Amino acid sequence: MESCPSIKNILLLDSEGKRVAVKYYSDEWPTNSAKESFEKAVFSKTQKSNARTEAEIAMFENNIVVYKFVQDLHFFVTGGEYENELILATALQGFFDAVGLLLRGHVEKKEALENLDLILLCLDEIVDGGIVLETDGNVIAGKVATQSIDSSAPLSEQTISQALATAREHLTRSLLT
Repeated sequence: MESCPSIKNILLLDSEGKRVAVKYYSDEWPTNSAKESFEKAVFSKTQKSNARTEAEIAMFENNIVVYKFVQDLHFFVTGGEYENELILATALQGFFDAVGLLLRGHVEKKEALENLDLILLCLDEIVDGGIVLETDGNVIAGKVATQSIDSSAPLSEQTISQALATAREHLTRSLLT
């Protein structure tokens, strides 16, 4: 049976294997502790590789894991054992490129944590329910950038930092008038 390529999770971990941003699209890891143990195991299996220039591919627990490292951040995309590695690698590269653009080339843990809302929006633009939506880093970053500056959107559709910025802007305007 043919189906759409699907992704089980996207992980962004620091140089110690701790979470920076993660998103799971599969019920294979039902609890938070199962997810954390998977992250720890993937990190320990891949940490000695040199995936800084190009993405590497590994089989792990009947999953294909494609990963790439930069500075103190480790990017991972996981798919099923029969998933196409090129599609997983393309999704990884799109995530990697979009994060690089949104962080203005300063791809490191401190910057990532300060812009976590943008990174989480990136994940939402790349994959929805495990289905790959977009893989072009420029398009992903463009969509995230326009969402993050759209102060006319209703507060319910804004992230917390966007809502605070909008509230601050409205307060400033009301004080000046």
